[in-house]
Amino acid sequence: MIDIDLEKSSKILKNNFEYITYSKNIFIPVTNFCRNNCKYCKFTKGDKFLTPPNKIKSFLENVDSSKHSEILFTFGERPYQRKRFNEKLKKYGYISFAEYIKDLCNYSIDNGFLPHTNPGVVKESFISKIKPYNTSLGLMLETTADLKVHKNSPGKKPQKRLELLELLGKKKIPTTTGILIGIGESKKDRVESLKKIRSLQKRYGHIQEVIIQPCQHKNQNIKKSKLLDTIALARIILKNTNIQSPPNLVKNIPDLIKAGASDLGGISEHTIDYINPNHSWPKISDIREEVRKNTGFELKKRLPIYPRYIKESWMADGVKDLIKDKADNEGFAK
Repeated sequence: MIDIDLEKSSKILKNNFEYITYSKNIFIPVTNFCRNNCKYCKFTKGDKFLTPPNKIKSFLENVDSSKHSEILFTFGERPYQRKRFNEKLKKYGYISFAEYIKDLCNYSIDNGFLPHTNPGVVKESFISKIKPYNTSLGLMLETTADLKVHKNSPGKKPQKRLELLELLGKKKIPTTTGILIGIGESKKDRVESLKKIRSLQKRYGHIQEVIIQPCQHKNQNIKKSKLLDTIALARIILKNTNIQSPPNLVKNIPDLIKAGASDLGGISEHTIDYINPNHSWPKISDIREEVRKNTGFELKKRLPIYPRYIKESWMADGVKDLIKDKADNEGFAK
């Protein structure tokens, strides 16, 4: 078992990172239809919806893309396995969900936003369809352990998620992944999960950030010490890979950084966190002051693709020009 050493993790952070980053984003919940039935998930509960494309387009037309670099598209896994979803999809003129997502990404690009899509465990054909129109893709590993909370969730089988993460590596797609804390896993499971991510990163180099996220479900209260310990573990195991922890799920943001977090993820001024709807985003100006005063780092905005991947030309054709334009003209982290 790897020892947890907050001083060691903090030192690794200071030796490898110049500043703390975040992405100014717009969070779009596309649909909450999902083939999985995870006991802790709030997003897929309640009335089922598929957000009309015209509603999304109208919303984006009224947001200044020069101030928001990222569009985060989140949806339930393989929603098209639900009959009622397909009925709704056809109503909007689509027979393929991949085509629907592709159109949303294209429209976002046309309006100056860089798409980042969380597709879940999907087939290679789905990835191939949306890859040219995405800056990066996301798939939470969550855990390598077989847990009771995933009993009725075929897409949460660890091997399936690892296989898709490997596919994203083979396709040279900048990828966000991460683990959940508090879903029944042990410390040993968390270490094993982080080591699996490290193995993928060594082979393909595509893991641009790893999220360490406490699971906020009913009757669950993750001890802050467990979160900070896991961030430190991630920093020690993954060294110079970006470690992200959401700033709306804790009270003291500098503690995340002191434990080893280098990134605070997407923060929105226009949309809530639909995964954790009861936790509002802190103001960026407040975070910036907290970080500067209490950690010695400066807070800097970034694109949904990290600088390394821009320099190494890991950019899909459909977003390449917009990435370069934003990186050159809008003061993002380089």
